[in-house]
Amino acid sequence: MSYDDGWAALNLEMPARVPRTEYSAEMHWPLIRAVTGRETDASSSPEEQQAARVAFMRAWHYDFCWNTCVYRDAFDGFFTRMGHAEYQAGGADFSEERGSPFSTPEQVLAFDPWEQYGKRDHATLVRMFQDNYQAACANYPDAVNMSGIYITCISGLLEIFGWDNLLMALGADPAGFGALTNRYASWIQQYFDALADARLPVVMVHDDITWTSGPFYHPDWYREYVFPNYHKFFDPLRDGGSRILFTSDGNYTEFVDDIVAAGAHGLVLEPATDMAYIAGKYGKTHVFIGNGDTRILLQGSRAAIRAEVARCMAIGKECPGFFMAVGNHIPANTPVENALYYNEVYEEFSRR
Repeated sequence: MSYDDGWAALNLEMPARVPRTEYSAEMHWPLIRAVTGRETDASSSPEEQQAARVAFMRAWHYDFCWNTCVYRDAFDGFFTRMGHAEYQAGGADFSEERGSPFSTPEQVLAFDPWEQYGKRDHATLVRMFQDNYQAACANYPDAVNMSGIYITCISGLLEIFGWDNLLMALGADPAGFGALTNRYASWIQQYFDALADARLPVVMVHDDITWTSGPFYHPDWYREYVFPNYHKFFDPLRDGGSRILFTSDGNYTEFVDDIVAAGAHGLVLEPATDMAYIAGKYGKTHVFIGNGDTRILLQGSRAAIRAEVARCMAIGKECPGFFMAVGNHIPANTPVENALYYNEVYEEFSRR
């Protein structure tokens, strides 16, 4: 882990090595055991797990640690439960819990988050972000840390309504759902205002705005109802001096220019998004993080893994704000030998 290299890249001061981060690898216990020698697994104590996690992240040179602290618990239990497929080791995250407080598009379109969730105390939110950031710094002192918001706009609406209700209401009345989006944005704005007043050096803004195939609705709708709200979210953060990183799953290539125009300093992306486009247009002015394909680590040969790292490095290595990462996580079912080889190749290519 290197705070200096991570901070340099986030400020477009090209470090001598390409910095990196990863997602979920620090919960891959067989990989952690192979790297650190610590006999830690899902049954170990939280203290043992954290110590092993930190040792692994140091060994793999994480230069920043992805973090947000505002999730669906902000909705006080009033949201749609969609279940969850097995992802973590041992299926710890598997859930068959399903149900929604909404049953018709009309109920969705009439929803008022201010009426349901109410006003938040500004000072309490500011302290929440500051405390979350300080805790991250204490846990991972050798890397750049952050706090942020997961349920920014589309992700918040998805948590509240679920995909079926969201798409039915949007299809039935795009303008009405746009008005609802604006109501939600005005409610979540209080979190962004508090995040700005927390005065953190780096903030993460997460919003899953697309599927792997791209936008799930016409781009004009996003440009009328989503990105104008991003400007409102980002303006106080920029005024407060925070570096803004934006994350979305899927292929958001079509919206890269809109997100940059709204004020993001950096983009976190999965392999579906065209990193070459970002590097070509914004490689000297913005941070970007990604975008190795986890499917190659899951199923590929050593030659394929090497080629994938080489592809990413060929795109990003000459850009001062590039971080290497497997863009869609290194989950617990990734073969250990493939993950170890990926890291070996990253280390080989990382020196500038």
